[in-house]
Amino acid sequence: MRTLPSILTTAGSVLALAGSLTLVPAPGLAADAKAESVVDKGKAIAFDRKKGNCLACHQIEGGSLPGNIGPPLVAMKARFPDKAKLRAQIWDATKANENSIMPPFGRQQILSESDIDKIVEFVYTL
Repeated sequence: MRTLPSILTTAGSVLALAGSLTLVPAPGLAADAKAESVVDKGKAIAFDRKKGNCLACHQIEGGSLPGNIGPPLVAMKARFPDKAKLRAQIWDATKANENSIMPPFGRQQILSESDIDKIVEFVYTL
């Protein structure tokens, strides 16, 4: 027959082991958290009136006071199945349409390459 102290010690050991397992990240969770932070940073840049300012021309879910000069940014994966083409569009829209009034954010160095990459990750979630 087990004594109360030995039962408590065993129970304590089980709880300690179970608690330590929650500290070990599951495979893929760190990558997901990193991807979320890149998307969040991209959203912040896109919504920033002094940086990307995408809301000046585009309607974007979650944005306030959107413009209506450019198309609404919806179904972006369907519109740009190749993420590189979306990036190229943001980098310099005049490559695909010489009459585009969208600022060439990359060509004119309005945004850094890193900022453009972050915006692409955000816009691709829309």
